[in-house]
Amino acid sequence: MSFLSELIFWHWLILGVALIVLEALAPGVVFLWLGLAALVTGGIVFFADSLSWQVQTLVFAGLSVVSVTSGRLWLRHHPTATDHPTLNRRAEQHVGRVFTLESPIVNGVGKVRVNDSTWKISGTDLPAGTRVRVVGTQGTVLRIEKAD
Repeated sequence: MSFLSELIFWHWLILGVALIVLEALAPGVVFLWLGLAALVTGGIVFFADSLSWQVQTLVFAGLSVVSVTSGRLWLRHHPTATDHPTLNRRAEQHVGRVFTLESPIVNGVGKVRVNDSTWKISGTDLPAGTRVRVVGTQGTVLRIEKAD
């Protein structure tokens, strides 16, 4: 515990840099915000060096909550642009495509062959051989309608 009583701004700056480096090694956009909170805490301790380690820790904890929350909100409203927006949403990749039913849709439920896999579909009852277009998804179920 004697180490804690001797906390100075350098400790917070080193922790901040270490957390930011950790973010580069294990991306998840959490360590970045914690690192920034540690750097700001180091700045506060630099100007108010009489703060006890308990107060310093509380300042860091408060800044961590604020920075992580602010960062998450900012990222939610400013998403990273990508050229593959449906990369991890396989069902959405099929919206707009047209397929031929190998088996009929009965009671609003059926299956369609997509490349080398079979997908569950929902839509109006249709006979086998009908061409259908994917118009949306519900989880992993493709919503279809008769193609013109």
